[in-house]
Amino acid sequence: MPHISVVIPLLNEEESLNELASRLETVLFTMTEGDYEVIFIDDGSTDDSYSVLQAIHIRNPRFKTVRFRRNYGKSAALAVGFNRVQGDVVFTMDADLQDDPNELPELLAKLNEGYDLVSGWKRKRYDPWHKTAPSKLFNAVTSRMSGIKLHDFNCGLKVYRKDVIKSVQIYGDMHRYIPALAHWEGFRIAELPVQHHPRIHGVSKFGAKRFVTGFLDLLTVLFTTRYIKRPLHLFGTVGTLLALIGLCIEAYLSIEWMLGLTYLSNRPLFLVGILLIIVGVQLISMGLLGELIVKNSSRGTDQYLIRAELC
Repeated sequence: MPHISVVIPLLNEEESLNELASRLETVLFTMTEGDYEVIFIDDGSTDDSYSVLQAIHIRNPRFKTVRFRRNYGKSAALAVGFNRVQGDVVFTMDADLQDDPNELPELLAKLNEGYDLVSGWKRKRYDPWHKTAPSKLFNAVTSRMSGIKLHDFNCGLKVYRKDVIKSVQIYGDMHRYIPALAHWEGFRIAELPVQHHPRIHGVSKFGAKRFVTGFLDLLTVLFTTRYIKRPLHLFGTVGTLLALIGLCIEAYLSIEWMLGLTYLSNRPLFLVGILLIIVGVQLISMGLLGELIVKNSSRGTDQYLIRAELC
């Protein structure tokens, strides 16, 4: 069983694969003396990527490939790769040669300091401004909302202990939030600056759409992790706030009406206050219903990840 596994999703990267495989062979042999595996996930490539991967496998059987029938996305590719790895330590990286295989030993050294996941940080990026500027905003918002201080959530170059990838569920476009998901499960996360290279071959597969879907995915992650076992904390907090604002408005207007300073029939603010109270009560009710569902569907103690046990 190999000690180190490397998972590499790819889409139409035929020109980069041979050089990437050659550089990985050199680095991984130095690190493990041959005790490794590399799993390429061909995410529905329409060029000759699979033919190149076949040739690489014939030359070195440690390089394996899973080929999708169509393009499913990076999260699906990582999920399938994670399901097939055998190593205790798992690296991920992109196939476009912008991630440097020479960074793997440094990431492993950082992991061995006692962390469960080390995420790369492309401190100096060789991408156009229309990619770097939104990315900085995305990372800042994600860091703030998730509570984990990382500069680069979307860096493909990461290293995990096997426990992490077996505990975190990835679907949709959740690969961007693996550090946040792992953090909320109690794993120890670190970040390490890594070298980023300009793209030499091919074109980027990501457009502006990923930032919109990324924000929606962040809301999904927050709700399905932080509040999945306590929905009332989310709906109840928002509902109580709205209801209190509505009550304050109604109290203010009622005092004015009793003093003869206004008529409620010509104050739209009166209707706004009633609407806020109704919406607030509905949200609190949704939270209570969610709590009932969580209580009835509780799986007992098997849902808690145990780090160590002495018997």
